[in-house]
Amino acid sequence: MFNDIGALELLTLVVLAVLVFGPEKLPKVIQDVTRTIRKIREFSDSAKEDIRSELGPQFKDFEFEDLNPKTFVRKQLMDGNDDLGLKEIRESFDLRKEMAEVTDAVNGRESATSTGTAAAAAGTAAGPDLLKKSSPDLLKKPAQPAADERPPFDADAT
Repeated sequence: MFNDIGALELLTLVVLAVLVFGPEKLPKVIQDVTRTIRKIREFSDSAKEDIRSELGPQFKDFEFEDLNPKTFVRKQLMDGNDDLGLKEIRESFDLRKEMAEVTDAVNGRESATSTGTAAAAAGTAAGPDLLKKSSPDLLKKPAQPAADERPPFDADAT
């Protein structure tokens, strides 16, 4: 509940509590707060048990944490339930390989997988050379216009 409170924040809360309640009343206030928290927890636990008993035996594995959408999705998609074949899809997708290919393409280098793919796509003995000749290189920077030459103007784009 209070996982993100640091030492400085905790010290600030203690100093404020001493200033607001005073050193005489502070132990009584702490006892009252802990008693109230304990009662709330007992009430919550009894309510959960009542709901479980009313649901019946078919919901014996029901956990209230499953009502959290993150937990529900993780349990349904990531655990042993593989009715949709998601495990195979997850294993076939290699993020590092994909990112390396994108990085190589951006930097103008040819990775080993993209060269093999291009050769397979061309389907000829020429392989990647045919592919380079037939399509423009989209990764190459366009030539800069001369200093006195105006860049193209598109009236529809403005």
